[in-house]
Amino acid sequence: MKKAALLIIYGLLTVFTVCAQSGVSKSPTSVAAPKEESLRLMETSYSFGKIPQGRPVIHVFTIQNIGTTPLLLENVQASCGCTTPEWSREPIAPGAEASIKVGYNAYADGHFNKTVTILYNNGQTKALIISGEVYKLPASAAPENASVQFLKQTNQ
Repeated sequence: MKKAALLIIYGLLTVFTVCAQSGVSKSPTSVAAPKEESLRLMETSYSFGKIPQGRPVIHVFTIQNIGTTPLLLENVQASCGCTTPEWSREPIAPGAEASIKVGYNAYADGHFNKTVTILYNNGQTKALIISGEVYKLPASAAPENASVQFLKQTNQ
């Protein structure tokens, strides 16, 4: 009986403690000031259309600093290893433009849709998207000509 009473008291204390902890906090809450929008993408996506397998392609995206302070691109990261971004590590002055060159290695055939994420000014992000369709090239540039083999045999 004592054990049952102790278990009930322990259970009530646990419930009371949980309820007390989940109550509304009386400490003041701080609201983060919204970050100034400083990066404008002149285009957010680009389609390469149909491209041959094994032929890398490149597109250059233009960005602009529309803020009042220099813009720093901290990182530009592709969603996979087949996409390679290149960008300047130098700060972009207010009102100035810069470019991000995005290359795609068309190794695998079929449709692709890749994302390139831009990380700038202490954690802000924007995304670029490239897409297209990779088609297989024929095994040889021209079909084999049976007459060539015939000519080689008759000249011997």
